Amino acid sequence: MFIINLTQHEATPDQKAQGVIDLPTAHRKALTEALTFNELPSSEEIIQRANAIVSIATMNGLGGDADEDPWPTAAMVGGAPWLMPALCRALENTGIQPLFAFSTREAVEVEQDGQVVKTSRFIHRGFISA
Repeated sequence: MFIINLTQHEATPDQKAQGVIDLPTAHRKALTEALTFNELPSSEEIIQRANAIVSIATMNGLGGDADEDPWPTAAMVGGAPWLMPALCRALENTGIQPLFAFSTREAVEVEQDGQVVKTSRFIHRGFISA
């Protein structure tokens, strides 16, 4: 299964082991721009951005020119809750299954300079179909 990463974060090693592939740098920059909203968007803009993200997913730069690029089976999505319905619909309309990553939180305590510092580590456990 080829899962294209359509989030603003690079895939973790566990996600990559399950088939997630990050976009090349130039395409990742375009994705980040499409996912970033600095003003209240209209419904039309949300749909336009969702369609732009699908275009990035399908012309992903992973195989050379657009005609040779591998078509993803699925896409790992995440971000603004109000964008996800439009993005999921746009992906499904092109035959790409949208997936949300599922992780659990693990507390880690580390001693630093005589103090105990508690942090959280997120462990990827799988995907949930959108």
